[in-house]
Amino acid sequence: MAEGAAGREGPPPPGGEDDPRLGPDGASGDGPSGDGDGEGAAALGARWKGRRSGVVSPAAAAAPADGEAGLVEAARATPRRSSIIKDPSNQKCGGRKKTVSFSSMPSEKKISSASDCISFMQAGCELKKVRPNSRIYNRFFTLDTDLQALRWEPSKKDPEKAKLDISAIKEIRLGKNTETFRNNGLADQICEDSAFSILHGENYESLDLVANSADVANIWVSGLRYLVSRSKQPLDFVEGNQNTPRFMWLKTVFEAADIDGNGIMLEDTSVELIKQLNPTLKESKIRLKFKEIQKSKEKLTTRVTEEEFCEAFCELCTRPEVYFLLVQISKNKEYLDANDLMLFLEAEQGVGQITEDMCLDIIRRYELSEEGCQKGFLAIDGFTRYLLSPECDIFDPEQKNVAQDMTQPLSHYYINASHNTYLIEDQYRGPADINGYVRALKMGCRSIELDVTDGPDNEPILCNRNNMTTHLSFRSVIEVINKFAFVASEYPLILCLGTHCSLTQQKVMAQQMKKVFGNKLYTDAPLPSESYLPSPEKLKRMIIVKGKKLPSGSDVLEGEVTDEDEEREMSRRMSVDCNDEQKQIWLCRELSDLVSICKSVQYRDFELSMKSQNYWEMCSFSEAEASRIANEYPEDFVNYNKKFLSRIYPSAMRIDSSNLNPQDFWNCGCQIVAMNFQTPGPMMDLHTGWFLQNGGCGYVLRPSVMRDEVSYFSANTKGIVPGVSPLALHIKIISGQNFPKPKGACAKGDVIDPYVCIEIHGIPADCSEQRTKTVQQNSDNPIFDETFEFQVNLPELAMIRFVVLDDDYIGDEFIGQYTIPFECLQPGYRHVPLRSFVGDIMEHVTLFVHIAITNRSGGGKAQKRSLSVRMGKKVREYTMLRNIGLKTIDDIFKIAVHPLREAIDMRENMQNAIVSVKELCGLPPIASLKQCLLTLSSRLLTSDNSPSVSLVMKDNFPYLEPLGTIPDVQKKMLAAYDLMIQESRFVIEMADTVQEKIVQCQKAGMEFHEELHNLGAKEGLKGRKLNKATESFAWNITVLKGQGDLLKNAKNEALENMKQIQLACLSCGLSKAASSGAETRSKRSLEAIEEKESGEDNGKL
Repeated sequence: MAEGAAGREGPPPPGGEDDPRLGPDGASGDGPSGDGDGEGAAALGARWKGRRSGVVSPAAAAAPADGEAGLVEAARATPRRSSIIKDPSNQKCGGRKKTVSFSSMPSEKKISSASDCISFMQAGCELKKVRPNSRIYNRFFTLDTDLQALRWEPSKKDPEKAKLDISAIKEIRLGKNTETFRNNGLADQICEDSAFSILHGENYESLDLVANSADVANIWVSGLRYLVSRSKQPLDFVEGNQNTPRFMWLKTVFEAADIDGNGIMLEDTSVELIKQLNPTLKESKIRLKFKEIQKSKEKLTTRVTEEEFCEAFCELCTRPEVYFLLVQISKNKEYLDANDLMLFLEAEQGVGQITEDMCLDIIRRYELSEEGCQKGFLAIDGFTRYLLSPECDIFDPEQKNVAQDMTQPLSHYYINASHNTYLIEDQYRGPADINGYVRALKMGCRSIELDVTDGPDNEPILCNRNNMTTHLSFRSVIEVINKFAFVASEYPLILCLGTHCSLTQQKVMAQQMKKVFGNKLYTDAPLPSESYLPSPEKLKRMIIVKGKKLPSGSDVLEGEVTDEDEEREMSRRMSVDCNDEQKQIWLCRELSDLVSICKSVQYRDFELSMKSQNYWEMCSFSEAEASRIANEYPEDFVNYNKKFLSRIYPSAMRIDSSNLNPQDFWNCGCQIVAMNFQTPGPMMDLHTGWFLQNGGCGYVLRPSVMRDEVSYFSANTKGIVPGVSPLALHIKIISGQNFPKPKGACAKGDVIDPYVCIEIHGIPADCSEQRTKTVQQNSDNPIFDETFEFQVNLPELAMIRFVVLDDDYIGDEFIGQYTIPFECLQPGYRHVPLRSFVGDIMEHVTLFVHIAITNRSGGGKAQKRSLSVRMGKKVREYTMLRNIGLKTIDDIFKIAVHPLREAIDMRENMQNAIVSVKELCGLPPIASLKQCLLTLSSRLLTSDNSPSVSLVMKDNFPYLEPLGTIPDVQKKMLAAYDLMIQESRFVIEMADTVQEKIVQCQKAGMEFHEELHNLGAKEGLKGRKLNKATESFAWNITVLKGQGDLLKNAKNEALENMKQIQLACLSCGLSKAASSGAETRSKRSLEAIEEKESGEDNGKL
């Protein structure tokens, strides 16, 4: 048993000794197992060409008639090669390289039950064994027919020793979660999702294995867990397969539709019945499945028996990846009870304050069988329905309503803006259309454009001046605006007025706006005593006119102002005779008076603007000019936008109405980035996705580092943002559902070869892209099973775009996409609803993913995102304060150096201690502490399965004390647990003191803010040196504020962790071994933790 797993083995199969990839000693010993997708998808693709992906086998056409026999034959047909992964060039690499997914199962026989897993394991397949010495060996593994032992070959050992008894198995782990994997030099080349480990013996030795796909790994893990959990009655699943809740439900459905009661029905009726149960299935696929089943039984008929109906439904409607998940979270049952569901929601989905009644309600709403509803369990079909429901959508439901502070100045928000709103085609020749306004306003647009010229009969009109054949009357446009202005959002609407009318028709415009908009028009004069614009909250349901304005001190009824004609710029740029002279236009007082807090002015430079520009004045920048400024003066642009509104409009050369990348200008803090709503594509996807947050109200609050009066931020930052803790975003692309053929594809069949790209958009340091392997010829349910990790330095500005493409395309590769702000991601297992090229949600077209966000500090969603994880074993980095060059101020900041190091050490030590416990539990860093304690409690048992430790509350902290002598393995786990509690306790008890030191230094530094320029001048600093000193001062203040906030959030996280650990210990029964009053005392301690947490929060208000 243990010796069989740890000893040395014999030579490899024929040809193995001569394999140049083998080490000099041939086949070395077996040991803990590893993971990976074999030798890399590309390398495997060259050898296994023709094999298809998903939970399916190489040759559907040649598969035996009997389903179970098909599984057996497919597993035996798997190549049994002998090789060691030594050359990194053979491994899967990043980038957009085309790769192919292969699997070892029949193309139409899906895993839908434990018996399928057992049959596959009995047939056996090749797995790679991973050794601590960085060697990886191919071995052929099988499960004995009596289900009592696991065997492998080739081996030098006696066949009776090259095995592992099922009774010796303690635990099965999925992923690279043992010391062997963590210490193996080739571990980075092994795919996380294809690895699994079998822990066995009293000392928890590990047999570490790697399957050639995630599907095969899932089969072994599910099958082994099933056998271990049912070791006393291992054969029950064989006889009981037709008495499962699912089968009984299907039998009831069939009998209800079988009007004659003969036990058979017409194939047409059966097809319609299955389509009713699963509307996403194609009729042709259902009929083909019936023909396959009947052919396997050597019968040709148009009638279907009850058994055939159930078999067809199970094979067509079972998603293997959902089945594996269900078995995993149900502790190897084929259904979930309320407790299983509660743990899933808390530990995986990040749902807080979940109760058993809430879980039972979910079961009643989604379970399809009456028995399940009555007894309170969720079978595979109900669980699939639940995962596909809006409750498991990837988008955070809190963000479907206004969730941000709307009382900040208008300049502190990104504003949903449209360019040339009246167009529905290109801007050079496209006609004006009233539907442009309707569409934009219904999409939550809060800044729209009206380009007005003189019309006939003294009626101003809107038209494309390059296409005068169609025009809109100004009055009809503002009537439509008035009707739809606040349908999608009640926050202020900005009308960007481009006036090219005579004075007479300008007066008509003013009169019509007053009449149509009435008291919705915001015309209050700005107050010179104020420094910032009013807030969106204060301006609710107001219409603000942005335009030119006559001097307020004069009594003139009309006057000349500078013309900002964007269309004129386009004509000028396309003209050979380029005239750069600024044109002057006449403006009437009536129209001028409608402009209040959005007065258009000309941009000169930042120095002049910061000195003389009023807060109610705003500048418009062409795309080219804004790009130049963003590259040359990124910090100044951000600082300018803290107080003033900036509007960016697309280049005049975009005559096809293509769109600029709004992210480039959002990074600079530009609020109004005007987009051509009529032109779909990646840029419009980013814009639409960004403004889905905050209830789609058209206003999104900018990050605090871009709002605070004294803060440092550069739009071009390529590293860590000062005062912001980077996060790790873990995305697992599991599968896709019902992918359509690309709309523009031609001259090919309906079969597609999909793959998924994940794009991260944000500041330059965060921009990244990775892709999955390609799944060949599968549009219905392609299985990807690939995990990716991204570092996100400024989460508040980041977006994730999922793009599904066809690798075998002709003409068009685009299948679907979905773009979501980072702040709106929900953790756990989620379905992503894909959108078409024009942005419409495609019915039943989804991606199934798993999301985890770690190292998060703050955000108020501890249960969702405040998970600790190491980004990698690096030397600890400390955020450094900068030297300003003014001794008085530098001396103040020097005092903060030690508290800053203390703060970072406290946070890092706590995070590392938590990760160490997770590693010892064999859990990935993304696991929750509740999952960790459940695993820990299952290990801390005596020989009679009673707890070997008990929960003891010391000073309101949950310690675990041994009940007598415990083995070394358990001592090691308890030591790691104690260290986690100690480090968390240190943070809780010392955070306030250290934070106070940091805050005091920040306050002392801020006292010099107003006098910084004068002090610099006295010390002889001027020009660039003075600007550098100012920038360094802002950097230091940003670091101090950010690190203080991070430490406060770390304390809140530690308090929440203590509460969750105590609750988990109580639910695991670790307090039962103590005295009778232990549980009561624990509950009192829990209340004390909660009081301490709420009391400190109140104290900070």
